[in-house]
Amino acid sequence: MLKRRLRSPIHGRTARWVGTTMSLLLRPQAIGGPAPVPSHFSRPFWDGCVLGELRIIRCVNCSQAIADAPRICWRCHSRELQWEVAIGGATLYSWSVVWRPQTTDFEVPYAVGIVTLDEGIQLVSGLVGCEPGDLAEGMALAVEFHPISEELSLHYFHPVVGATGENLKRGFPDA
Repeated sequence: MLKRRLRSPIHGRTARWVGTTMSLLLRPQAIGGPAPVPSHFSRPFWDGCVLGELRIIRCVNCSQAIADAPRICWRCHSRELQWEVAIGGATLYSWSVVWRPQTTDFEVPYAVGIVTLDEGIQLVSGLVGCEPGDLAEGMALAVEFHPISEELSLHYFHPVVGATGENLKRGFPDA
């Protein structure tokens, strides 16, 4: 039986430019790169991104917030669902920094994270506005949008210094 011993986190990476003044600031992907293909059910979400709105679905019957675009509420099985605009605050749950992209269309490094919205649901999104080593579990984030084509914009989350996701609802940082 094969055993693997891990003595430190796998996500640590020493780059050849460590110690130089080169910045590894996480940035949005360039216009013209790979883009999602909206479905009939997810179209309102992507239309909201173009307008600078992060949209989620809420069940009219039980008020459950839902991140994806279902046809039925997973909690009460109601078909009465409506789109609403999310507050835009979140906390970082998990992430991965990509150094070797699947295609050359992506600029590295880039980070993909699972964020927990203030509404209580989780969403996969790009992370921008900080260096890869600055990412931390529980980090307060806010949403921003960047165009990927004339018809689509992607949602990204950036760190909010001195604020928690809960306080973004009230519009002011922690004291």
